[in-house]
Order: sequence, then C-alpha cells, then structure tokens
Amino acid sequence: MLSEAQVTQFNTQGYLVIEDVIPSSVIDAVRGEYAELLDGLYAEWHAQGRVPAGTGLDFWGKLSASYAAGCDWFQPMDISLPGDEIAADCPMHFGPAIFDLVVQDRLLDAVQSLIGPEITSNPIQHVRIKPPAPQLAEDEVRAHITRTDWHQDRGVGHETADATDMVTAWVAITDATVENGCLQVVPGIDDGLLPHCPQVQTAIAPRHLDTDRAVPLPVRSGGVVLFHPLVPHASLPNLSDVFRWSFDLRFNVTGQPTGRDHFPSFVARSRAAPETALRDWRVWRDAWFAARDRLAMTPHIPIHRWDADSPVCA
Repeated sequence: MLSEAQVTQFNTQGYLVIEDVIPSSVIDAVRGEYAELLDGLYAEWHAQGRVPAGTGLDFWGKLSASYAAGCDWFQPMDISLPGDEIAADCPMHFGPAIFDLVVQDRLLDAVQSLIGPEITSNPIQHVRIKPPAPQLAEDEVRAHITRTDWHQDRGVGHETADATDMVTAWVAITDATVENGCLQVVPGIDDGLLPHCPQVQTAIAPRHLDTDRAVPLPVRSGGVVLFHPLVPHASLPNLSDVFRWSFDLRFNVTGQPTGRDHFPSFVARSRAAPETALRDWRVWRDAWFAARDRLAMTPHIPIHRWDADSPVCA
C-alpha cells in the first residue's frame, strides 16, 4: 500500500513514480509471451516474402526488421481495439502473462490506496513499444511509435467518465530513461480538464499548457508511473539505439463509467464481492473479440469528444 505522503503527492501533483512493483518473473513471462507472438508474426511475413529469414535475430532484431519492411506489429501486439474503424479481422493480443500483469497484487494494492478496493480494469489500455529514432521512417507520425503528445487521460475518453475515479498505471517492461523516451509530466491538477484537439493523437490544444515546468519521469523495468486523470503528460522521443517498452493500464472504481463503454472492462479486485473479480484470462480475451465482432457490424464510435473544427484547435 502507498504511504500517506505518496497519496498526498498523487492527489496534489497528479503523479507518482514507484520502483519495483512488478516481480521480475512476471516481466519475464510477458517478454516470453510476446517473443512467441512475434515469432509467429515474423514467420508469416517471411512466408509472404516481406522480411528476411529470422535466423539469428532476437526479439528486438525481428522488431527492427519488421518495421523496416513496413510490417505493422503494433496492432497485433496491442491489448485493445484501435480508435478508428474496426475490421472483423482486426488483430489483438490477450494471453495469460499480460493478464497476470494487469491483475498483479502489488499493482492493485497501489491503485487501491488511491481509489479504494472496488477496482475495474478500464478498457483504455495499450502496449507501447517505441523504436529508436534512427530506425524511424521519414514519414512516421504515429504517437505510439514516435512520441506521445501532451494530453490528460480524462481527455482521451468520453465525457461520461469526467467524474469517474480513475488511475493510469504506466508499467515499464524495459528501463525507461530520458534518452530512450521516458514520460514527462507538468505537475498539478488544479487547472481541470483542458481543451484537446485531434492531432497526431488526442492532445491538449495549442497554447493551453505551459510545458516549461515539465519534469521527466525515468523508471526502471518493473517500476510503475501512476497518473491522475487530470495531470498533463507526454513522452520524450527515443534518441537511444534501443527500444523502449511499456504498457498503459487504467483502473477505475467499479460501477463508474469507463470513458469507453463500447469496449469491455472487468472487475480486477473487490472487497465487497470477491467472487466477481475475474481470474480467467480467456474470459478477458473472449470479451474483446466479441466486442470486435459486434463493433465491426455497427457505425464507428469515436473514442473521444473533441472536434478538429473547434476554434481552440485552429
């Protein structure tokens, strides 16, 4: 559980860096699960003649070769549906190792210190694997590949969740440093929800944030950065020669709107009704694929409420 000082910092400054939250065994299992996933993807791309033989290439080597060949590994590795049009065959990844990461007791203990013991795993969740800048294509503009623009997490969901008690947990799988593109934050939450605009991603409108006070937040593998939904944050570019890997996970008080209610959530912990907490990763997986099947047959639902034609976006 968090100390009183940590809770106070979170509630006033809007963020908290905690080292050594996720056990190394869980991190290793996630790495192994994703390595197996990439092996399968790479074999398919090689059979199609899109990538060279993977002999002698490790996980990072295959990522580099796949990106250079234009093979998109982001969505097949993501733990969410995309924000744009959803196809019936849209790939996603859900497995036992990443599920164990989402419901790790020490992680949920920290979340419980901030929002209480009735905890839902929020569906606004993503893998983040950021390649080194020298490997990026000249026309690459994707936020999860290059850098993440300044935003508030309350701003990337629907207004139905504007009063929801929510915490974002940014979990480091590899060390996150200033050089390889760690997060940065403008401390404080007193300004409320700032206007956002559809840019490379949903981002705070120009001239509505003073970033001179930005503070970088390096954290080692297994550490976690916790964010209040109103604290402005972004990532730095990856100027190193190695990949940076993390997961964005969100949790909210059970029964409150998630901000993306057309995507599936689940109870991760409950003191009032422990039997409602999900323990089978396959149920989580099946809920997402059922959502994909349903949403592929219906008109597209935007994932945020912001209009590019708004005067603040000019």
